[in-house]
Amino acid sequence: APAMLITLCYLYLWARWGPRSAALVRSTVRRLHRSRCSFTFCARQPHPDERVCLRVGGKVFCTGEAQFLDDLNRWSFLLVSPFIHPEKLLTAEHIAFVTESISAQTENLQKGPDSSKEIVKWSDFCSPLAYKPGEPFKLIAEASVDNFSSLGIAFLEDRLRMDNGMVPHRIVCKYPHNIFGLAESAGRGEEEKSRLEEGRESEEESPRLSGRETGGGEHHHLHLSSCHECLQLENSTIESVKFASAENIPELPDDCSSKVQEEKEECLEKGMKRINLAGKPPNILIYLGSEGAKGRFEQVRSVLRECIDAESYTIYQLQQEQVLRAPWIDNSLLLVIATEEPIPEGHHEQFMKFLSRGGKILGFSSSFTFGGVQIKHRNKLRKVVHELVVCKEDSTEVKLNLLVSGCVFEQRVKEEPSKVKTLSRLNNADKDMIIVQLACGSSGGEAILCQAHLELDSNSMDVQTEEEFNLLKMSNSKRYEVLKEILTCLGLSCELSEIPELTPIYLLSPDEEIHLAFLKWLEGNVDAEGMRTSSKVSLKFVPFCEPTGEVSPSLMPVITQMGSFSSEHFSLRIYQQHLQTKKLGKILLFTEVTTTTMNLLDG
Repeated sequence: APAMLITLCYLYLWARWGPRSAALVRSTVRRLHRSRCSFTFCARQPHPDERVCLRVGGKVFCTGEAQFLDDLNRWSFLLVSPFIHPEKLLTAEHIAFVTESISAQTENLQKGPDSSKEIVKWSDFCSPLAYKPGEPFKLIAEASVDNFSSLGIAFLEDRLRMDNGMVPHRIVCKYPHNIFGLAESAGRGEEEKSRLEEGRESEEESPRLSGRETGGGEHHHLHLSSCHECLQLENSTIESVKFASAENIPELPDDCSSKVQEEKEECLEKGMKRINLAGKPPNILIYLGSEGAKGRFEQVRSVLRECIDAESYTIYQLQQEQVLRAPWIDNSLLLVIATEEPIPEGHHEQFMKFLSRGGKILGFSSSFTFGGVQIKHRNKLRKVVHELVVCKEDSTEVKLNLLVSGCVFEQRVKEEPSKVKTLSRLNNADKDMIIVQLACGSSGGEAILCQAHLELDSNSMDVQTEEEFNLLKMSNSKRYEVLKEILTCLGLSCELSEIPELTPIYLLSPDEEIHLAFLKWLEGNVDAEGMRTSSKVSLKFVPFCEPTGEVSPSLMPVITQMGSFSSEHFSLRIYQQHLQTKKLGKILLFTEVTTTTMNLLDG
């Protein structure tokens, strides 16, 4: 009854104040959202059980029970930040909805958008969460109530454009939302999908991209996964690339020798250096308590990046308010606690839960401790540069000078020495414990806690004398050595990845006629120097590889003559044998190493 009343009221308002349709849509959406009614914007006649609120041309805004989600196994999920909890994806003032779009051919819409209308781009008003390929192409997203209203208004006025060039056909918002289970599946599904894809790439020795391809959690709109035409290409060409890339991989017999097995295990070990026993994503969090100034975060982040393989990990700040709410515990590998403030009890419990689930903690002069050790204050040591003796894993010792915090560790339970390992002591009469390693639980959780400022260099410390400054400066290289030793003990990779040099791009085609036709088209679409420039990269088309040719992230040569092409990773002949399309997939751009494929055809 309430929904029917709303419908009748707005039918009257629409008839009287048609030109004010935008305001009416916004007001109606807000009311329907508050009343938890399901509603739809669609380019079709409404079903009998749907009630029309507004009609604009051939499009309607109606209420009713429309289908929201089908089999989740057929949806592909987009990555979500480790700090976003599934139930937090939708606040009280946000709407989850499905947008269905179809190809322009299906809709028989070949004409371009009306230039007199202000075009609204779908992704500018919402955050995509998942998609389902096919016809119609479906996208799940969330948006504020006002932004959702803007999408609906643009849809009714034929001003809404999808990023993939398809035509929006229907926008559905259904209550109660079952987006929460979807978001949880997204987190687990993407993690498993990522590990499987990494393993498959290593297995098939596919055309490689450098480590620079793997960014820190950014989402890009992939043309391949969004465009209906490209979905047809995907079904045919992925297998072709797979065969073409795997031509030289030998089939190993079941009774292969132990030597071959050892080689396989060694390769596997190299390829899985980012995988850890707890199966956690390679995220590193820095907790600074209330001292969360950006300068302090950058200071700690910078020293970590100088020690670890920066291509393999992403570093975030864990804010105080996120400790109890965000699902970081299962989405992070290492927590760095870099504050001298007392740790709140609730935060301490969360940190212990993180350890119990296989997490690692590194403490820099923090009050955090547990198990068999406790902190004892030594005021005479506060802000004093002192010599430490660090015992490395190979039983060698390193002596260096560091600024100490004024606290030392004491072993509380003498009967359990196995759970407490002393890594460093002060070189004084008391041999005070400064760095300790503690195990926690049976899932591999452990912590290394330091009461010396390993995270600070000589320029960042408030030292009292020039002599202390010089002692710190001379110990700087040893400080990095000790830091790398500690991070390695915590399971991180500190071996810097060798970044390969960028290589030129080859324009390839298995069809000579199509290749020549493309080159003919290209003549009229490059400048006098053979350049085609987009917002992020310039492609310079040349017939042959020039020995002195520059290859950079912003300028990449494209070699158009196929006779000079050869690669141990890809065979054009094998690709051609397995390609089953008439036109799609006949023009390829191939390169051994590039920064990112996202920018190559941008614009």
